[in-house]
Amino acid sequence: MNRRTFVAAGLLGSALQLPARAASPIKVIYIGGWDCQPCTAWKNKYKADWFASPEYKQVTWIEVESPKLKEAYQERFWPGDLRPILDQLPRKSGTPRFLIVRDDKVIANEFGTGQWSKILAELKKQLS
Repeated sequence: MNRRTFVAAGLLGSALQLPARAASPIKVIYIGGWDCQPCTAWKNKYKADWFASPEYKQVTWIEVESPKLKEAYQERFWPGDLRPILDQLPRKSGTPRFLIVRDDKVIANEFGTGQWSKILAELKKQLS
């Protein structure tokens, strides 16, 4: 490994580390696809504010993303501990989708960028 590769790998590795937080009993799951234009629109409009919000700091945030939006609900993109949540979804299509999960039960399930405000409102109720 040459020096440049070693330095680049070190920088990349440190950039991916997120601050440790205690696991929350509430999970918010984002489901998207890399080729999903509405997903990109949501990220551009809402994601930075979401990460800076007090609600974000109180939940466990999980992103399930696939290279193609049509693959977002394939089990291979869902880690094993999330598969029971995938099984609870009555409709396995559509991105972006936002889920609120408490005690491994889906308590809110909204599809579409315009539904983000509903997820936030429900989340605020759950956290109060």
